[in-house]
Amino acid sequence: MHPSHTVPSDSSSSRPAASAPDLRPAAPLAADENALATLQVDLDARMRFTAGQLVLGSRTLHARVGPDADWQSWPIDTGLSLRLSDHGGVGLLELHDPHRVLAHWRFTLGLHAQASRLLDQFERRQAELAQGDAGAPLQSRLVREEAGTCPTCAAPLPEDSESCPVCERELQTPPSTWVLLRLARFARPYQGRLLVGFLLTLASTAATLVPPYLTMPLMDEVLIPYQNGQHIDISVVAMYLGGLLAAALAAWGLGWARTYLLALVSERIGADLRTTTFEHLLRLSLDYFGGKRTGDLMSRIGSETDRINVFLSLHALDFATDVLMIAMTALILFSINPLLALVTLLPLPFIGWLIHIVRDRLRTGFEKIDRVWSEVTSVLADTIPGIRVVKAFAQEGREAQRFRDANAHNLAVNDKLNRTWSLFSPTVSLMTEIGLLVVWGFGIWLVAGSEITVGVLTAFLAYIGRFYGRLDSMSRIVSVTQKAAAGAKRIFDILDHVSNVPDPAQPQPYDKPEGRIELRNVGFRYGNRAVIRGLDLDIRPGEMIGLVGHSGSGKSTLVNLICRFYDVTEGAIRVDGNDLRRYRVADYRRHIGLVLQEPFLFFGTIAENIAYGRPDATRAEIVAAARAAHAHEFILRLPHGYDSLVGERGQGLSGGERQRISIARALLIDPKILILDEATSAVDTETEKEIQKALDNLVLGRTTIAIAHRLSTLRKADRLVVMDRGQIVEVGPHDELMARQGAYWRLYEAQARRTEQLAEDDDAAVITPAAPVHAAHPAGQG
Repeated sequence: MHPSHTVPSDSSSSRPAASAPDLRPAAPLAADENALATLQVDLDARMRFTAGQLVLGSRTLHARVGPDADWQSWPIDTGLSLRLSDHGGVGLLELHDPHRVLAHWRFTLGLHAQASRLLDQFERRQAELAQGDAGAPLQSRLVREEAGTCPTCAAPLPEDSESCPVCERELQTPPSTWVLLRLARFARPYQGRLLVGFLLTLASTAATLVPPYLTMPLMDEVLIPYQNGQHIDISVVAMYLGGLLAAALAAWGLGWARTYLLALVSERIGADLRTTTFEHLLRLSLDYFGGKRTGDLMSRIGSETDRINVFLSLHALDFATDVLMIAMTALILFSINPLLALVTLLPLPFIGWLIHIVRDRLRTGFEKIDRVWSEVTSVLADTIPGIRVVKAFAQEGREAQRFRDANAHNLAVNDKLNRTWSLFSPTVSLMTEIGLLVVWGFGIWLVAGSEITVGVLTAFLAYIGRFYGRLDSMSRIVSVTQKAAAGAKRIFDILDHVSNVPDPAQPQPYDKPEGRIELRNVGFRYGNRAVIRGLDLDIRPGEMIGLVGHSGSGKSTLVNLICRFYDVTEGAIRVDGNDLRRYRVADYRRHIGLVLQEPFLFFGTIAENIAYGRPDATRAEIVAAARAAHAHEFILRLPHGYDSLVGERGQGLSGGERQRISIARALLIDPKILILDEATSAVDTETEKEIQKALDNLVLGRTTIAIAHRLSTLRKADRLVVMDRGQIVEVGPHDELMARQGAYWRLYEAQARRTEQLAEDDDAAVITPAAPVHAAHPAGQG
């Protein structure tokens, strides 16, 4: 073997390590051999964490797993093959020759991209060696299809990145003020009222501009002549004062009307925005919710829509008024004296530039504040529903610290933004004051030169007060506008998201379901992780199928695919002869009864929870469903029977009681397809027997798919489907599978041995002389 050359490690996926240098011997590459790809293996054959490395050279594959192991090498030729697979969060790379497996290496899926690159280079190098082109330069290859898609937005994942560029772009793209124009779709139904509101705004603004104009004749025709010894004409004074009063009353009445009208419209726009966002959220697939936190979604629909609503009802109206006021004031100023008007507008360009600079900082800052605030609400959304667990493990201090940390982060971000805003607003006020002084000085010079009268200067100063006041108000609206833009962006991030489980353009009606289910070469991946692959199964109408297998074998995922919570990534699922994707999602799920492993009950009465799938069900139908689920007796023992309130998520009921109400809820809709996902896992043995008796009658005429860890509960199933690593390994009745002594027999025997061991332990505990209570149980737990 030639002297070895150092192989650089792949820093993109290296594990955190101590600062000590790596003293392991490098891969034994020949002097004229280059390293084409590396894989940092982190699991050994017994699935324990370890350090290892695969190095693909120009002519040889080298491997070493474990700190004390030696390097192994295999020359690359056409007889070798590499196979890459993954299951349950663990990747597997196998080296084969035509007859057997030469070696295999396991790794966590964070190294999947490295493994894919190594496999690509191996296959490419094999092809080059087969063609005799050993010296040809290697070229990069596009991302493998197996790199997968983002589970949140279904966008392709880059081979060398664990983050989704689409989701990252959603967080990093700064909000633009133009996003507020997208709210026009929600304003369209109210365009008539908005037009009336605009006309009222125009009229009220014009009314507020009348008083300064009337000050000119009051000064020039009444007050100044009076100072020069002339008599005051009472009728003229009364006329001008009456005009001022009429203008004030008109401005008040018009202002009230437009404020009330536009407030009504903005409230309705906000309500429509909330409703549309929530309805769209309900139509999104489970993939979207898997990548979002509850507190963040609550913040978007609640706080963000409220912020937009306040902007529309108050600040947008003020902004429109300010624009009209500035435009109309400028016209009046130029009509009175163009030269003085130009001097008045001198600070305007600088203020506009300042607003532009600050807006760029505010628009990113406010969206960051929104995201940080969602962290605060997420802590609340996590802690309050899980308060029982918090108290059980005495983690109140830890949760309080989490909230303090999130709150401190929120405070720091707000402080940083406030530093910018606190400097901006006084600067604009200073510029307006300087502008007013310039007008005073220039105006006095014009009066001294008899260019204008004192009345004209007085009117100018009155108009300038309104002009600069509105300019200052507009600068303050910049902050509110950017807040609304940040909120609108986060709302439209939801509305722009397309469900991964879409309805077909021309749906097939599903009026007469039979319950036949056919799975053809079905495959499914969670991102880079293959969960189900190459699965074929036919389920006859009315047949009861039991799904069994180790945890992580793909049972629940298969049920999710049949319910169309996710769409298959390969193959197809046909229901009653048609591809499942040809039915409208709501039409199809209306015929599915689902009992989840963890029953979820809503806040409300027992009857309302049972009738959740059929809100129009009669009390007799609700009681019948409860009887079938063996829930009627315990419901009658509650203080108010079927009208007893259930706490949030079923607080106040035992796990078995919640499960039986969940079963009754599924029974009431009389489904053609019944899904039982560990339906009896949360009940005691006696209750389980009662439910099994009910299920014996319930499954008649229904296609039933049941998942259960206790294999004894599935003995009456027509067929048992044994799954392992996302594939079906055995299918048949209980007795037949037991006779085969295959995968199902091993599962059954292992479970029986565990049950016997538990029984022996219980017997030993009963026979052993009783120990003092304080020895058997820690203080406070006896």
